[in-house]
Amino acid sequence: MDYMMEAASGAHFSGLRLDGLLQTSSPRSSSSSSYSHPPSALQDDNAPKQPFVIGVSGGTASGKTTVCDMIIQQLHDHRVVLVNQDSFYRGLTAEESERVHEYNFDHPDAFDTEQLLECIGKLKCGQSVNIPIYDFKNHRRCSESFRKVNASDVIILEGILVFHDQRVRNLMNMKIFVDTDADVRLARRIRRDTVERGRDVNSVLEQYAKFVKPAFDDFVLPSKKYADVIIPRGGDNHVAIDLIVQHIRTKLGQHDLCKIYPNVYVIQSTFQIRGMHTLIRDKEISKHDFIFYSDRLIRLVVEHGLGHLPFTEKQVITPTGSVYTGVDFCKKLCGVSIIRSGESMENALRACCKGIKIGKILIHRDGDNGKQLIYEKLPKDISERHVLLLDPVLATGNSAGQAIELILQKGVPESHIIFLNLISAPEGIHCVCKRFPSLKIVTSEIDVALNEEYRVIPGMGEFGDRYFGTDD
Repeated sequence: MDYMMEAASGAHFSGLRLDGLLQTSSPRSSSSSSYSHPPSALQDDNAPKQPFVIGVSGGTASGKTTVCDMIIQQLHDHRVVLVNQDSFYRGLTAEESERVHEYNFDHPDAFDTEQLLECIGKLKCGQSVNIPIYDFKNHRRCSESFRKVNASDVIILEGILVFHDQRVRNLMNMKIFVDTDADVRLARRIRRDTVERGRDVNSVLEQYAKFVKPAFDDFVLPSKKYADVIIPRGGDNHVAIDLIVQHIRTKLGQHDLCKIYPNVYVIQSTFQIRGMHTLIRDKEISKHDFIFYSDRLIRLVVEHGLGHLPFTEKQVITPTGSVYTGVDFCKKLCGVSIIRSGESMENALRACCKGIKIGKILIHRDGDNGKQLIYEKLPKDISERHVLLLDPVLATGNSAGQAIELILQKGVPESHIIFLNLISAPEGIHCVCKRFPSLKIVTSEIDVALNEEYRVIPGMGEFGDRYFGTDD
């Protein structure tokens, strides 16, 4: 072992083959070619939301897979798929198989990067792909077997050289480098290759000295500079992984409009929330179930909206005689519902804020672009309060704009208004946010668009009629 390590520390060869016979890559690995997304996928406004792509790199046996598994476990409420760069090894020819001890599996040309780009590109466009399965004992792909991978919220691409090619890096939203001591990595590699891949210790050490360590110095370590996050100690670094997962959750919850308008907040999506949206959007759901699941979603939106109110620090004495330092809620608060669908949100607000005052605004929605004020009754001291404006659907934004203008005329500062709704159309968000940049919008989902009849698509129909049973 000492001899091999000494040899590795001197002049070394990082080519694909020791004799240099196959230094040129296959046509599919040509560096001059490039992968691009299908034009239709980039231009289609109705294309599915692109997943969050994470690249995880590091030296051999550095703990990349452990880090990936820990991220997947913590993102249990999202669809996550793991893609291993090892699946894209080129199959060896008969000649290469006979001289496998001279083949460098840690060289960039050992991978079919073009196929990797194609698969990740399709996954980003919401398409399913067949990932090849590589047999490490026979050094070739299983010709009849593939692993089908469906579109997901998060794609984790793991491998020693996933940062080497700029085209692959450009597909990533986050790049993580797992940094582990070289001695620890060597010990892990010996254990893995002898137990899982049927190799003897001498062949593992020989391969490490000839190829693995030189390739790490020439290709893997230089790619560390591209990482957004470097994790020392791999899977043992729970703090770093927790921070990464928290960042991913934040990004997953951000709609593109949230990046344009920092005053727009979409509550974090979970399978529970998506499941309730699936139910209330189903035209076959019963009135009782529609009300039940709408109320659950409204309560979540109201709770999230209350979190944007100011607070002051407060200390209390607990029953044990201890001092607890907490916060005191904003006392000057009221709700304003836009009649009539907005009234469906009043019960949730009352359940969260005991004794809260609620005003009402009625706006004529037909024939005047939602700008004709019919009725208003607001608290007399509304100018001294923070206002939660209630309307379950933000469509064109015309009615909301009229209601907000009225509240501003009553002396309420724009920054003291929080607009709560279940679903929003992009057109409505543009309309409201451009006119009132200091107001906050809190919603549970942003839909695709408005149709020719100014209805939200996919939407959930006339919310007030469905909630109050007047849709027959």
